[in-house]
Amino acid sequence: MLVTGPRQVGKTTFLKHLAEPNRTYITLDDPLICSLAQEDPALFFQRFTPPVLIDEIQYAPQLLPHIKMIVDQNRQPNMFWLTGSQQFHLMNGVSEFLAGRVGIVNLLGFSQRELEKKSTDAPFIPTEVILKERANNRTILLPELFERIWKGSYPQLWTTDSDRDLFYQSYVQTYLQRDVRDLANVGDISVFLRFFRTCAARTGQLLNIQNLCRDADITHITGKRWLSILESSGIIYFLEPYHSNFNKRLIKTSKLYFLDTGLAAWLTEWSSPKTLEAGAMSGEFLETWVIAELIKIWWHNGKRAPFYYYRDKDKKEVDLLIHQDGILYPIEIKKTASPTRKSVRHFSVLKNLTVPIGAGCLISLATMQMPLTSEVTLIPIGMI
Repeated sequence: MLVTGPRQVGKTTFLKHLAEPNRTYITLDDPLICSLAQEDPALFFQRFTPPVLIDEIQYAPQLLPHIKMIVDQNRQPNMFWLTGSQQFHLMNGVSEFLAGRVGIVNLLGFSQRELEKKSTDAPFIPTEVILKERANNRTILLPELFERIWKGSYPQLWTTDSDRDLFYQSYVQTYLQRDVRDLANVGDISVFLRFFRTCAARTGQLLNIQNLCRDADITHITGKRWLSILESSGIIYFLEPYHSNFNKRLIKTSKLYFLDTGLAAWLTEWSSPKTLEAGAMSGEFLETWVIAELIKIWWHNGKRAPFYYYRDKDKKEVDLLIHQDGILYPIEIKKTASPTRKSVRHFSVLKNLTVPIGAGCLISLATMQMPLTSEVTLIPIGMI
């Protein structure tokens, strides 16, 4: 099993909690152990025999072919549990040596369902069955919601008395000094930090890479490479447009989302939940938070999130489409407590697609679930 995800989301803690007493824990953050793993993998596995939990496997990809040989020889499950926070190089090695031999789980920070200690047995789709299961969820009102958005989802912020600003300052410094230097070979870290902040200011928006690179004062080639590093590090997520060969009027530009709104809020220097909620980006941050929450529900169930959005040349847009079992489920996200049918008027254009359209929903700050149209349900944000 390989658990990947950004730094500080609890990958090691999660696996230690599940581990049986006889499983050895090894971290490649230890320079001496890492050196042994890199220089003499065979001796490494003589010293540390399975079952083992190897933390930060990306620092010693030399171990992967030896893991393959041991697994093939013994044919026993759960011999190796691995964690990694840099997917950029790691996944190439996993694909080459461990294809068909490893289950991969993408872990992010706490979801609101985890914070509420609620079951996450089923990924979210706005079907009658799933909405009924969530019908008794606690209502989340505006002040509490933006407190969560501003604070973010990293476990340390919810399980300790850590200062939020100091945490993100340390987090970004560690990320820049370790992951970015390893992956990007960046000479001037301050330039990458400026790019990082520029990306955060665009969360929830269509990606215009030319404008992004211009504002960050970097080249187009550098911008594309650095975006791939943020994506592979589990920092950002690209929501792709849904399109088919039968509808040429759909745009093909991705939307950029930060997977942790607290990090994005810190990078864009919103000083409090109140200033963030009252600011010009409050709608984008709300949408980012909802998208990230839905991604967590799918990923933490070990499933790929089949998410898309819709936008055509007439600027008719649907925030999210979930494509499951050949059916598209449309979702709209609004920062309002009193939405109307006008909020989902663009759902009608989906009938032009060649795919069946399922039940839709509008996620908002409304306090109760109710039908909005015959095909669309209004659901409070706490129900996701």
